[in-house]
Amino acid sequence: MAGGIDGRQPMGTVDAEVPDSGEEIRRGTRWLLAAFLVLTLLAVNQLFVLADVADRYWAWTISTEATAAFLGAAYGAGAVLSALSLRQDRWSAIRVPVLTVAVFTVLTLAATLIHTHRLHLLTGGPVARAVAWTWLGVYLVVPALCLLVVLGQEIRRGARPAALRPIPRWLTGLLAVEGALMGAAGVALFAGGLAVHHHVETVATFWPWEVTPLSAQVIGAWLLALGFAAALVVRARDLGRQFVAGVAYTVFGVLELVVVVWYRPLVEADDPWLWAYVGVLVAVVGTGAFGARAAWPGRAGPRDGRPPRGPAPLRSPGARAGGSSR
Repeated sequence: MAGGIDGRQPMGTVDAEVPDSGEEIRRGTRWLLAAFLVLTLLAVNQLFVLADVADRYWAWTISTEATAAFLGAAYGAGAVLSALSLRQDRWSAIRVPVLTVAVFTVLTLAATLIHTHRLHLLTGGPVARAVAWTWLGVYLVVPALCLLVVLGQEIRRGARPAALRPIPRWLTGLLAVEGALMGAAGVALFAGGLAVHHHVETVATFWPWEVTPLSAQVIGAWLLALGFAAALVVRARDLGRQFVAGVAYTVFGVLELVVVVWYRPLVEADDPWLWAYVGVLVAVVGTGAFGARAAWPGRAGPRDGRPPRGPAPLRSPGARAGGSSR
């Protein structure tokens, strides 16, 4: 029977068959995605909505509102990614998103352990201490769970399914450039945070605003994870299963552009790094939106086993007079 129990096609799927055992999303994977959804929404509230008090109510002191808002926007994209992933029924549809989350959490765990002394574990108000202990607990547990989930799914994964919608060459090139730029910026931010421990100073002169070591490493973790995701999509050469990744990528770009506009007094309009940063975000929005539209549920391609949607073929008068053609 095509679709779910109620006869409707599950969101994000492109073929009607019940997924085989290698494509089935395990229960543990869904539990992890549900937990990540809750945690990312909490982070959005604390960092994006309440960016102006992140210096007092976050796990560590974030004195620049744009930094808090950047992180909150990134978690907003993560929340969208988690919510959409929970509605899928095939591992190949969420493989890139889950691997992206795994990379981010592992890198953020490393940053947290390097800069544990920056967390408000024993200092700050009760809210800051509660958030700091929650942050530490989450990033001690979630990375390990991510690795277990990925390992469990990948062991059961069969041969790579045939491409439903090949990626155009121009999009492959754009994604490769975007991934390389985000990866390079991520490495610079993450490595810059490694060198500074016991005093607070900006660690990346190319960033549009000042970022301190722990914040720089977490921003770097997001950029490295997104660069890794772009590489996975390029390697897969298939847009048909990248609906979740495309939407999350688009949301990330849109929200980060909102951050730049909202906090424009904190940046210098004549800074060439700022315009390079904006240019990358615009490209991210464009490529993500194109990919999401190409993989939109119901846009059947010629390779997914169903004929493309279009006008019904004309029938001959004889066929019409004879009733059903079946």
